[in-house]
Amino acid sequence: MDGMSHDHDMSGMAGAMPPSSMNNGMHGMHMKKMMMHMTFFWGTHTEVLFDGWPGRRTGMYVVSLVFVFLLSFLVEWLSHSRLLKRGSTNVPAGMFQTLLYAIRVGLSYLVMLALMSYNGGVFLVAVAGHAFGFLIFGSRVSTRS
Repeated sequence: MDGMSHDHDMSGMAGAMPPSSMNNGMHGMHMKKMMMHMTFFWGTHTEVLFDGWPGRRTGMYVVSLVFVFLLSFLVEWLSHSRLLKRGSTNVPAGMFQTLLYAIRVGLSYLVMLALMSYNGGVFLVAVAGHAFGFLIFGSRVSTRS
């Protein structure tokens, strides 16, 4: 076609890399082996938000699921709550509203980071927390006439 080689075989790269770069210079030290999932999986052995948490403890996995559920529920509460009187236009009210917005965005990012564990249970409780929060705070079930 264009006379250029498009062979992307990089098998020769392993020999070109110095040993220290292959194991981050940790000669003789015990290296923690952790499998990282890049697709959804089912199981209780995972890491959610923090290094080593919940790990291999089923009870702590349940705690992490409750935590993610509550985070997503809280995001919905902050999204639909009216903590300020309508028509408040002063600077302190605007600062408070901005603070609540920043908290809501931060909590949303924590939920997103938890979802990046690619654990099916974490995904389900995050969606359930958002759905239940919307049902309670944002749907017609909760609106006052």
